[in-house]
Amino acid sequence: MSARRAAAASLAAILPALVLTACGDGAERVGASTGGPAAEAGTYALPSAAPGRFAFGAPASEARIAMWDIDVKPDGEGLPPGSGTVAQGEQVYMTQCLSCHGLTGVEGPYDRLVGTDPWEEWPVNRAIGNYWPYATTLYDYITRAMPQLTPGSLTADQTYAVIAYLLHLNGIVGEDAVMNAETLPAVQMPARDRFVMDDRTDGPTVK
Repeated sequence: MSARRAAAASLAAILPALVLTACGDGAERVGASTGGPAAEAGTYALPSAAPGRFAFGAPASEARIAMWDIDVKPDGEGLPPGSGTVAQGEQVYMTQCLSCHGLTGVEGPYDRLVGTDPWEEWPVNRAIGNYWPYATTLYDYITRAMPQLTPGSLTADQTYAVIAYLLHLNGIVGEDAVMNAETLPAVQMPARDRFVMDDRTDGPTVK
């Protein structure tokens, strides 16, 4: 027998003992004492000496919950105080957005932001101006994900401002527009009527 085969045979002989020792020192198998299905499935529970409650973590305070409660609904619920103009938004765009979306929002290299081409069955370019049904989604998405390398770094005023600028580039608001928690939900997006509620009720029942 070669040295390699001899070493393999020795390892195979001691491996079961190592496995049993490891299992005995760690978690206990559920159902092991009864031989139930859980034991056969190899599921494990905490050791009998484990505490009923672990001493780490803390209750979520109202302040901590507020830090994560940033969603904005289509009707504007969740929008924070603040405001921004088209001119202010242009400055934000040129410093924070231009490298990814181009000088006028169409050059890329990432998603096209400006698009006013009408569409029948499906839009050729799914951009803000010809596809997004709610203007408030801009605030929700930008707050969560933009700028790409530093999401959440824009202030509320900067976010409102860059939204005003993007809506202006798409021909939806004028150059004197001011976006805030009242005016943003009131913006009528061109593609709003392209989306309908799914009110079907004859689907299968999930039990």
